[in-house]
Amino acid sequence: MIQVSNVGLRYGDRKLFDDVNIKFTPGNCYGLIGANGAGKSTFLKILSGDIEAQDGHVSMGKDERLSVLKQNHFEYDEFNVLDTVVMGNKRLWEVKAEKDAIYAKEEFSDEDGMRAAELEGEFADLNGWEAESEAATLLNGLGIGDDLHYMLMADLEGSDKVKVLLAQALFGKPDVLLLDEPTNHLDLKAIQWLEEFLINFENTVIVVSHDRHFLNKVCTHIADLDFSKIQLYVGNYDFWYESSQLAQKMMSDQNKKKEEKIKELQAFVARFSANASKSSQATSRKKMLDKIELDDIKPSSRKYPFINFQTGREIGNDVLTVDGLTASHEGETLFKDIRFSMNKEDKIILIGSPQAKTALLDILMEEKEADAGTVKWGVTTSQSYFENDHDKFFGGTEKSLVDWLRQYSPDDETESFLRGFLGRMLFSGEEVKKSPSVLSGGEKVRCMLSKMMLATANVILLDEPTNHLDLESIQALNEGLIRFKGAMIFTSHDHQFIQTIANRVIEIREDGSILDKQLTYDEFLEWKDKEKLK
Repeated sequence: MIQVSNVGLRYGDRKLFDDVNIKFTPGNCYGLIGANGAGKSTFLKILSGDIEAQDGHVSMGKDERLSVLKQNHFEYDEFNVLDTVVMGNKRLWEVKAEKDAIYAKEEFSDEDGMRAAELEGEFADLNGWEAESEAATLLNGLGIGDDLHYMLMADLEGSDKVKVLLAQALFGKPDVLLLDEPTNHLDLKAIQWLEEFLINFENTVIVVSHDRHFLNKVCTHIADLDFSKIQLYVGNYDFWYESSQLAQKMMSDQNKKKEEKIKELQAFVARFSANASKSSQATSRKKMLDKIELDDIKPSSRKYPFINFQTGREIGNDVLTVDGLTASHEGETLFKDIRFSMNKEDKIILIGSPQAKTALLDILMEEKEADAGTVKWGVTTSQSYFENDHDKFFGGTEKSLVDWLRQYSPDDETESFLRGFLGRMLFSGEEVKKSPSVLSGGEKVRCMLSKMMLATANVILLDEPTNHLDLESIQALNEGLIRFKGAMIFTSHDHQFIQTIANRVIEIREDGSILDKQLTYDEFLEWKDKEKLK
């Protein structure tokens, strides 16, 4: 349990938190959400004690242990992997180190013997004899095999370091677990393992994540950071999102009778009650949801960009034919002799190695040459491409955003049209005068999406479009692509994004061949699991 009492924090004239009162209790997983810059990571640092609040205080139960996912990937470079995980329980590591130092002495006094006996007792109480076994289990679950357990952290790849630090945070059953973006750099298998771990975790979890599928799977509550306060909602991210949208709709429709609003609310709550994600807590969560009243659902101050891809012309039946395509990089084959055709209804998700996926998209858009094979687009098609690395579009220019966008407009649009277009993508007022070179990662993505929308292409290709976006922009992009009437090929690590858009999966396998299935993403994963059992 962790109690936040009257916490406040200001930076200059900016009020980040004001009189925040909230209790996080065992058995629950809280998804901390808020707009970019609202202070989610700062709030976690206040909870962990890394930052001291100017007002109020944070308290925990007596003798409870708090664990945090470390963000410094170089902090443990001098230690081996297994020891790094065990260091997640600071007291256990201290006891082990002191005990080992005593036993390493050449001369062993009576006092040393008494102290060693005390340490042995505490070591056993802290479950020290099972520590290495538990650490190994966590590492293996996250995809760090036995062959890496005694390697130095300095010798690991970046993505493996992230997994080790995550195992460190999970180690030793902490009473309170704080996780800031734990799914970053994790593969699908590791994310699924982490979901199951947290679903079965009996203590308190507070997590910040941009992965909606992850939040929906693991969260019992959403802690919404808005208006410098934190409001608790029972349920997962989808429940919070749809309830806040419902509240916004109710506010804007003042003439609607309250009785009708209550009926709409009751139907909404009933639907989510039936879909509680933690089966072990479904009954208690349903009881909490059933107690929600109209005034409990509040509109959010969040702003969502308006993303809508229109097609300039109707697409014909002949879309794309790929014949015998082969590509390599520095002598390594990325894919070999692949063949597929694309239909006008296809929304294809590419899965496989990031390098192979990007190479295929680059070849389809003539950004890169294939080693062999041909690509043929249908005569009725027009293509627009969201590149993974799009910095080249923003460097070396001092144009305003309006001027930047005008160069990609197929028509000679007026300044007021372009300003309005940028306004819908959350660039308002003086922001449209910004130089493109000073934009943040998320702002650059929104600009690239604006460029694509102006193109009115009937085939769009997107390489990891959700990178750098906040939850609001991801939600808006997701809905915009669901509405898109053309054909699509895209890559993403966002499970919900893929599942709600794709109707076909093409996997580039390690041997360079492809696996092509006309299935949704979840159907594809289920099919693969069944194939493994054969």
